[in-house]
Amino acid sequence: MLESSRMREFAKAYTAAWCGQVAASVAAHFSPDGSLRINDGAPAIGRVAIAETVQSFMTAFPDLQVVMNDIVVNGELAEYHWTLTGTNERPGASGQRIRINGFEEWRIGEDGLIAESRGHFDAEEYQRQLERGTAH
Repeated sequence: MLESSRMREFAKAYTAAWCGQVAASVAAHFSPDGSLRINDGAPAIGRVAIAETVQSFMTAFPDLQVVMNDIVVNGELAEYHWTLTGTNERPGASGQRIRINGFEEWRIGEDGLIAESRGHFDAEEYQRQLERGTAH
């Protein structure tokens, strides 16, 4: 059984890693052979692949900020709820500002790090915001 207070501190550090704009710091929260899957995409397996996935968001949104909305512990699983904001500045991008909510389902390994993360967000809303910006 996961301890709620420990998971809350872990999630705060994970959030800070995202906001720190260093992809390897985010990946360090994963077990060496951990995985990150976003929506129904192929999983990034291992810290190098996870860092590459994270870096793609950091490159697209140089002012990226992540806010932890909640962490919910349910037995051996935890749900990390977040809000991501940023301005899409990748080459050829619209320059639109986005604000998207989502969550990750974490399975924590014996090493106390994320063994598996399954991330979820509304891909259609994300795409709409990339094209038109956030709704006011």
